[in-house]
Amino acid sequence: MQVANGVSQQIYLNGPDQVVPAESYTTAIPGCHVKLRIAPRGLAAEPPISVPGLLSRTTARYPNATALATKKADGKWHKITYKQYQDRVRIIAKAFLKLGLDRYHSVSILGFNSEQWFIADLAAIHAGGYAAGIYTTNSADACFHCLESSRANICAVQDKKQLDKILSVKHKLPLLKAIVQWEGPVDTSIPGIYSWDQLLEIGAKEPDTQLNEILKSIAVNECCTLVYTSGTVGPPKAVMLSHDNLTWDAFGIGERCQNLQPTRDRLVSFLPLSHVAAQVVDIYTTLSNAVTVYFAQPDALKGSLVETLKEVRPTRFLGVPRVWEKMYEKIMAVGASSGPLKKQIALWAKEKGLQYHLSRINGALSAGMYGLPIDLTTSEMLWFWYEGSSVGYKLAKSLVFSKIHESLGLDKCSTFVTAAAPLSPDIKKFFLSLDIPLVDAFGMSEAAGAHTLSIYPKFSLDSAGEILEGTETKFGGSMSPNGPGEIMMRGRHVFMGYLNDAEKTKGAIDDDGWLLSGDVGRVDSNNLLYITGRIKELLITAGGENVAPVLIEQAIQAELLHVGYAVLIGDRRKFLSVLLTLKTKVSPETGEPLDELESEARKWVASLGSSATKLSEIVNSKDPAVHKAIEAGITRANKHAISNAQKVQKFAILPSDFSVYTGELGPTLKIKRNVVYEKYKDIIEDFYKE
Repeated sequence: MQVANGVSQQIYLNGPDQVVPAESYTTAIPGCHVKLRIAPRGLAAEPPISVPGLLSRTTARYPNATALATKKADGKWHKITYKQYQDRVRIIAKAFLKLGLDRYHSVSILGFNSEQWFIADLAAIHAGGYAAGIYTTNSADACFHCLESSRANICAVQDKKQLDKILSVKHKLPLLKAIVQWEGPVDTSIPGIYSWDQLLEIGAKEPDTQLNEILKSIAVNECCTLVYTSGTVGPPKAVMLSHDNLTWDAFGIGERCQNLQPTRDRLVSFLPLSHVAAQVVDIYTTLSNAVTVYFAQPDALKGSLVETLKEVRPTRFLGVPRVWEKMYEKIMAVGASSGPLKKQIALWAKEKGLQYHLSRINGALSAGMYGLPIDLTTSEMLWFWYEGSSVGYKLAKSLVFSKIHESLGLDKCSTFVTAAAPLSPDIKKFFLSLDIPLVDAFGMSEAAGAHTLSIYPKFSLDSAGEILEGTETKFGGSMSPNGPGEIMMRGRHVFMGYLNDAEKTKGAIDDDGWLLSGDVGRVDSNNLLYITGRIKELLITAGGENVAPVLIEQAIQAELLHVGYAVLIGDRRKFLSVLLTLKTKVSPETGEPLDELESEARKWVASLGSSATKLSEIVNSKDPAVHKAIEAGITRANKHAISNAQKVQKFAILPSDFSVYTGELGPTLKIKRNVVYEKYKDIIEDFYKE
């Protein structure tokens, strides 16, 4: 392959790993190809490989290694090898083709992480279609949007609950030809409904001819996966990810992780596979490095995860902030019930653990390498090794840390990652003191998952991770190359475009190929990225789910016409809450909101049976009639939520309406969210008190 200005210039001729010449780095059109940013040297010079090519390569190298493990009803782990994995992917791919999967149409997948999810995903790609995950918490209407926009020919669902959602909208989906249910009793008397076993039977009877011809036509620089992501307004957009986006980002993650041990490393899959972070790690990074994937139970995030971890004892673990917060709460609860002696030992151990790790971190960052600061004296070095590394830490590890790690199922784990949303530095410091150094990864759907990933000890408690080698970062609007400014990314991991939405694609990637993140940040001398703010209004909950606040706020206002403004709260939080204002009269001179209710609002309040005529009366008395009406309105609005995570659980009526005069509104009457957050921070914190 020739490379000129970072662009591949000729076609690879080895089947699915070909690169078709293209005119642009972006596209919104199904079936189109894009240029690749292949560099002359470094990680970005890695030869491109397709998803089928990656599976073939790993299978050839480790045919008998365990690929996937599922705990069945008999309580035993049932495992398949990489050779069996590939065989099943090919069989299901042939079945998809037989059932009518057309080129560049999708197989939508709706269910909890499982062997079938992985196989359906890769089979769709092998058959020349797109894999398109759907969140299990999505409503039927939200599922319809994904199926329609991705031009789904086939939908694979976990069980009857998910099947019923699809059946309720199937009449509006003329392109949908088949639905496959992989778990529980399947009513195959319904036309177009198939069980997983039937799918295997169909595929096994089909010759390889059609599949092989399609594989020969697949190009690395065409779309293979759609990931749905929320914007600040409008329905979710379909992010088009190419083979190269996913396989190269997985390669970069693997290189950063260091010392990955093919056939020996183990990972537990439990984060939603419709989320790009889970896809690039659970499916592709494991596939790239022959890591064994164990599937957690569907109720993992409701309490069973730790039991699975204790059985599997993973060597690498990726969790969202809420997972780490739950572990933190569990450890704290156990500690609170301990006796005085155990508490003293624990405090001593945490002190030694924190001292040891902070010394290592400071050494790695100050010397630019893993080791000691380069300016230590002999006596300081002796103190460091004794206090930070030797007797104290090793004893604490033996007496305390090992037991805690075992209780969490993380005693064999060497990499602990937090991603998808920010985690409090205080919680990271807590885990660091327990010999669990939590490192950060940062990215977005449009960057195929990861743009940064730190590896201990080169990390900082308040950073968002070290920028991956082979990628580029700059900061929009900054005079300094190190920021602060809007974080902009470029590289082989940057997406192709939004499916059938050229306008939004142009808004996301500038003319020079830089992806605009919507986050404000900076980078330090150690290549660690720090996020200092958010340009976009998109919220990311503690569970890692993207939430577009405007849509939810509008839904509430539509149900409660006398609400002035609604401001959704939930960034880095366990659940959503909302701040509400009621419409009041304003000063004709200044525009300042007054205490007296606006006439229509007063009539509404009276119709509820309340005698209040002023906002202060409602707020101070927590007027039961008004609160009941607002609760009912929010309940109605919640029925439109696309998932449980996007339902509002708490609300507060603010003591004043918003205005330009009082600072909550800008000159164009847009809400200045940061002002609202600061002004009502006490009310917000009250939402989340235990």
